[in-house]
Amino acid sequence: MNKEFDVLVVGSGIAGLSFALKVAEAGHSVAIVTKKDSAESNTNYAQGGIAAVTSDTDNVEMHVADTLEAGDGLCDEEAVREILRCGAESIEELIKRGVDFTQLRDGRVSLGKEGGHSKRRILHVKDITGKAIEKALLHGIHHSPNITTYEHHFAIDLITARKLRENGHTVAMEGSGDRVLGIYALDTEKEVVETFAARAVLLATGGIGQIYQYTTNPFIATGDGIAMAYRAGVEIRNMEFIQFHPTALYAAGSDRFLISEAVRGEGAILRNLDGEAFMPGYDERKDLAPRDIVARAIDSEMKKKGARHVQLDITGRPAEALRDRFPNIYDTCEKHGILLERDPIPVVPAAHYLCGGVKTALDGSTDLAGLYACGEVACTGLHGANRLASNSLLEAVVLANEGAKSVANYLASTHEPLPALPNWVDGEMRDSDERVVLLHNWDELKRVMWDYVGIVRTTKRLERARTRIRNLSREINDYYWNFKVEPALLELRNMIQAAELVIDCALQRKESRGLHYTLDYPDKSPTPIDTWVRSRRQR
Repeated sequence: MNKEFDVLVVGSGIAGLSFALKVAEAGHSVAIVTKKDSAESNTNYAQGGIAAVTSDTDNVEMHVADTLEAGDGLCDEEAVREILRCGAESIEELIKRGVDFTQLRDGRVSLGKEGGHSKRRILHVKDITGKAIEKALLHGIHHSPNITTYEHHFAIDLITARKLRENGHTVAMEGSGDRVLGIYALDTEKEVVETFAARAVLLATGGIGQIYQYTTNPFIATGDGIAMAYRAGVEIRNMEFIQFHPTALYAAGSDRFLISEAVRGEGAILRNLDGEAFMPGYDERKDLAPRDIVARAIDSEMKKKGARHVQLDITGRPAEALRDRFPNIYDTCEKHGILLERDPIPVVPAAHYLCGGVKTALDGSTDLAGLYACGEVACTGLHGANRLASNSLLEAVVLANEGAKSVANYLASTHEPLPALPNWVDGEMRDSDERVVLLHNWDELKRVMWDYVGIVRTTKRLERARTRIRNLSREINDYYWNFKVEPALLELRNMIQAAELVIDCALQRKESRGLHYTLDYPDKSPTPIDTWVRSRRQR
């Protein structure tokens, strides 16, 4: 039997939770489907904060100018102005929901500064801003009678009218156009696939960092929403723009703990292993240049010196002050034998944020009726070719609010009952005894993307990566159709799809712009263009 709701939300970060609360407060039934615990999301790992104009010495036009500068000519200026205009209002809403932003001793809100910002405008909760926001939103979710949360449910694919018709099912609906009708989701604890029906679906699944060998993202960031949307024929844009955070803690293993840009905002200096401050040689903004410039500078310094990392130096500050401002970072570094007041932090770039994604309007709507996207999974035009630090949490809140209004209008215009949806059929599928294939392909994917589709690219490297990823795609597709679904298979399938989209978009861009830097086309094209991909879908 189908589980039926007015709206499904896939993902439980700031975007999904904000949207769910708004829709539920309007009286609609909402199901949140999340593949792990509700609190496990990219939001929960966000350290720096949320950028918004809340100071008398700042204004929206300055914030707009900084965002356009960072976006390197590819931002949608209308989207930038609309989203940033809503900054102060969004902050007030978060405060009302229980987010207690850090204040100065005189009672004013503490504002941080990060790379690319001309003013201090980053509101934060120490260095655990994302976790604090997530906690406040989850409190509201748990007390809402209109929201049902399904943890440990892995969304497999969107159910659309077109897919049902192509598979021989009768869809009793007005018109013959395509629209989303729900999702199939694997209950990973019971190991059964369930059918969720809904009039509208929001994808809020976060980014794709796990396709790279080194990333600051949690293990859940496997591109699930982007892959699902692509398979449903929705337009995907600008996937080549992968932001590599310049400063992740260099330590043994593949995990890369994020050292917030706010540390440089408080005066930390990047030095090579000879102790030289190198950023003045790359940009007049020095250590507070935008992330794409800083990441390339670090990559260049490491290659010059044959070094495995550079150093981030905030030594000489009182230990008490550093522990108070950066408690999470301080404790993590101390566990690695690093005292911030005494020792420079060994840092390297790591995959951090996707600036492209599912193309949406400013109300979160996509070109598939009933399907919305919000947060890192979406491409609104705000970030352009390079995200300005701490703009992403603001974008998530603003678009969640606008999306909730749009969904309310959409629901009011669709009164016909949902058609009965077919149950998932495993048929004669069997449990796999070849899981070693998944592990091998997982490792190969991450290495290929890191080696060939990283901070500095060439056409030859991209083509080599495309050949290898396509081979992996064929292998995993064969595996998918011959064995029962399981989380590792589903994640790898989505990661491979996301990697293909990154490479396809990167090969389309015959220039260097923002986060996409290629030695074959080092100059910037005089005419900015968006790259895009879409799978076949009847329109």
